[in-house]
Amino acid sequence: MPPAIEARLDELELDYIEEDLPKTLASMQVGSDRISEIVTSLRNFSRIDEAEIKPVDIHTGIDSTLLLLQNRLKPQAKSPGIKIVKEYGDLPEVECHASQLNQVFMNLLANAIDALDEQIAERSTEDLKNCPPTIEICSVLKDANTVTISIADNGPGIPPELSAKLFDPFFTTKPVGKGTGLGLSISQKIVGENHGGTLSCSTPGSEGTEFIIELPLHATPKRAREFAPESPK
Repeated sequence: MPPAIEARLDELELDYIEEDLPKTLASMQVGSDRISEIVTSLRNFSRIDEAEIKPVDIHTGIDSTLLLLQNRLKPQAKSPGIKIVKEYGDLPEVECHASQLNQVFMNLLANAIDALDEQIAERSTEDLKNCPPTIEICSVLKDANTVTISIADNGPGIPPELSAKLFDPFFTTKPVGKGTGLGLSISQKIVGENHGGTLSCSTPGSEGTEFIIELPLHATPKRAREFAPESPK
């Protein structure tokens, strides 16, 4: 090879480019796959083309919500990250306003993350290693007409004197400047009035918090219940 060409190749660092290019392309592929996942999750979460009640896979909505919150779940400088444990039952599709129900999942999961983040700052590294911050999501077919979804964390819990106020508009257990106090109130309205279900909270005080959603397989919004014909006696 002529010396001039060899000198030019040395300037261009061709060997380095040959070694680095496959890594760059692989990184770009991972990035594009990630973008595709996020776009799909946003679409599944918002369900902008599905404003009406229709049968949906509840687990798809939960998974999409978790993906959108992934940045808050992964390890940070002073946090080991939050572990997600999913115990999904074999559920049929549930008639619901998918976008509204996904907003409920978002509110409950974000609240659980906030509670765990607050506690992480106060715990030692050894304690976090022995008992990592965890959110457990369970779903089960309670009976022939009802599904139950529970979202539980092993955070600091909620004092009994405050738990009765959780669903009151503008009530919040978060520090001033964090939270509007409307998330749980709106979530209860979505589950109860728009779907004919229930949203409740179970908290032993200092051993974590669990929110329980019960939904009928066939949604019955409040307005539909009010105007439904009476059953013959």
